[in-house]
Amino acid sequence: MPRKGLLKGLKRIVVKIGTSLITEDGKISRRCIERLVVDLVALMERKYQVVVVTSGAISAGAGALGKKRERLSIPEKQAMAAVGQSILMDEYRKCFRKHGREIGQILLTEDDVKHRRRFLNARHTFNALIEMGVVPVVNENDSVAVKEIRFGDNDTLSAHVANIVEAGLLVILSDVEGFYHELGDDKPLDEIRVIDDEVRRRAGGAGSAHGTGGMSTKLRAAEIIMKSGELMLIANGRRPGVLQSLVSGEVVGTLFLGGKNHMQSRKRWIAFNVKSMGSISIDRGAVAALVESKKSLLATGVVEVGGRFNPGDAVDVLDPAGEIIAKGIINYSAAEMELIRGKKTREIREILGGTYYEEVINRDDMIIYEQM
Repeated sequence: MPRKGLLKGLKRIVVKIGTSLITEDGKISRRCIERLVVDLVALMERKYQVVVVTSGAISAGAGALGKKRERLSIPEKQAMAAVGQSILMDEYRKCFRKHGREIGQILLTEDDVKHRRRFLNARHTFNALIEMGVVPVVNENDSVAVKEIRFGDNDTLSAHVANIVEAGLLVILSDVEGFYHELGDDKPLDEIRVIDDEVRRRAGGAGSAHGTGGMSTKLRAAEIIMKSGELMLIANGRRPGVLQSLVSGEVVGTLFLGGKNHMQSRKRWIAFNVKSMGSISIDRGAVAALVESKKSLLATGVVEVGGRFNPGDAVDVLDPAGEIIAKGIINYSAAEMELIRGKKTREIREILGGTYYEEVINRDDMIIYEQM
């Protein structure tokens, strides 16, 4: 299908801007930001809703204080982010205000998308800003984030933001034209439908001297987006009017195509934001019930329990071969599951008394990996 057909009906777009696109000589460049903002505002004038994920806070702080980013320790980088966030946002605000647009800054950590309430609060904030005509500008909260709650790169962050706001397209603007099949190719691939080991091998390593993401982090973002059933595009942000070109249907960059099934919001959260606290193994009959009949998981099909988990935790669901086929929010603790595994509803009632659930995992609280 032509690009224009694939992008038909698109309403909400997340645009991730790499550090190399907005810096010159190691410092934040208003000229570079202004060039990108002109393109972003043109999208909004065409009635697209736009969310911006930007890198550059650490470089902005380092540039202001005359520091070399590559020589900074982790605490020093966090300090540079604290200095640079206000500088970076001020530049974006000045550029957008020239075109009659206001921005709203949102700082996120991985913790913010792991917890359901905070995930929903973030979504409500994004939606309120967009409804008011304000451009959300997002960055990772580097000044307070520690290793355990960091996304680690803004490519991954942008994929999670796209899921939070349920965007139909994530555009990652970088200093490359797209994804190349072989090093030295004249032009990048037009599209990728499957990310396999060969594609990952060709992704290469680190990005620019001022950024944290290379092609491998962009592929990681693409996997999240594709599994959600949406689209992602990698394109050269230095190309004039690149955003206008792509929404007009021109073949620019590399388009990553998701499946036909668009994952529901709650299932996206389960798939990408919640850590599995344990596992349950199921028999072949239960596998067929989940995958083919699209039913909920019952205790009668559970044969083994692994890990320590509580009601409301996420667990992996394993088939008889030990492969993970699903993930869901479980209604029972690990201790309770040991008591009721393999049992029918009547037996569960006798074992647990009046407080029991018909399903171990409800269909609405579960994602099946074969469908992704």
